[in-house]
Amino acid sequence: MLPAYYEFFSPVKIISGNKALDNLPFELDRLGVRRPLIITDAGVINAGLIRYVKSAFDSSNMIIGAIFDDVPPDSSTDVVHRAVEVFRHNRCDSLVAVGGGSPMDTAKAANIVVSENSDDLMKYEGADRLKSPVKPLIVVPTTAGTGSEVTFVAVIKNMQKKVKMSFASHLLYPKVAILDPRMTVTMPPFITAATGMDALTHAMEACTCIQKNPISDAYAFAAIQLIGKSLINAVKDGKNIEARMAMANASTMAGIAFSNSMVGMVHSLGHAAGALCSLPHGVAMSIFLPFGLEYNLNKTRSFVSELLLPFGGQEEFVRTDKNRRAERTIALVRKFQQKLYELCGLPRSLREAGVSETMLEPVAGHALNDGSLIFNPEELDYNDALAVLKKAYHQ
Repeated sequence: MLPAYYEFFSPVKIISGNKALDNLPFELDRLGVRRPLIITDAGVINAGLIRYVKSAFDSSNMIIGAIFDDVPPDSSTDVVHRAVEVFRHNRCDSLVAVGGGSPMDTAKAANIVVSENSDDLMKYEGADRLKSPVKPLIVVPTTAGTGSEVTFVAVIKNMQKKVKMSFASHLLYPKVAILDPRMTVTMPPFITAATGMDALTHAMEACTCIQKNPISDAYAFAAIQLIGKSLINAVKDGKNIEARMAMANASTMAGIAFSNSMVGMVHSLGHAAGALCSLPHGVAMSIFLPFGLEYNLNKTRSFVSELLLPFGGQEEFVRTDKNRRAERTIALVRKFQQKLYELCGLPRSLREAGVSETMLEPVAGHALNDGSLIFNPEELDYNDALAVLKKAYHQ
């Protein structure tokens, strides 16, 4: 059944293919800029990936204004302000983010401060607080999971309060996302698995949260199918270009889906565990996903049942009793988790991830303040959150 009303918006130009990065100078020129700040991290530098970015500029009249490579796995307000200083000192006119979710979020947040001519990112925390047009931003993902290349949200850690803060505005959408498999082949198996499960969570929550719609469902279903067929292969063989390309596209499609349908309690728990326990986001998503699907089943059984088709395949869908398809979907997610654990050690529980059991209560309380809960199909109170966390710890 179609919802009585919905909205769908996806303004990012997507360029996908081998050597797609070579189009970067042309896209900057099309946007009327000449001197970008490249925002990246040490992992990208150490993997030698920045050479592809530099070589793309060799035959153009563009100048790389500066390269800021001091982005940690979880970016913070301090990091953002340092990037802004580099932007201003080098008279840059645009931004290019090269990396995973943290460099992309850092670039979006730096864009806020630069474009608002401000000195304090926290003035703009929340939704739709921006008043000025922002600088052109192009993103080049080097992981396949966050979907940040097509979202209007940046998540930045406030080091003083030890919480992750969200900044959301339709002005924050990148202008262009460039998906080039050369940029993901160096991802180690563990990171490949964690980011892939992040993308799977985006897609599955997009299909079950209260703002779901038929267009976001179409993107999410396609993403789920690609992940089910390609993630294991990408973990087994990082140089498998077909699998890498499939995962890059799946991440982007899942990002488009959840940008419109939003996400729920899996992300609320993950954000809290990330802020208080430094649990990597993709690891958190992988651990919490089956528990979130189970918790919401009273409201989402029919939706979760439908997910068996893209995730399990047509034969699996047909031979499973229609009253048990939701449970079978969740069982296949756990089977997927187990396979990834065997291949690269991706944790299956909070205990395996090194989270202290004493942190479960603080995480439960923290999760209740996360904005993702607004879109969760079921209400979640402190006791519910703690019960889920205990299951996720002991499983």
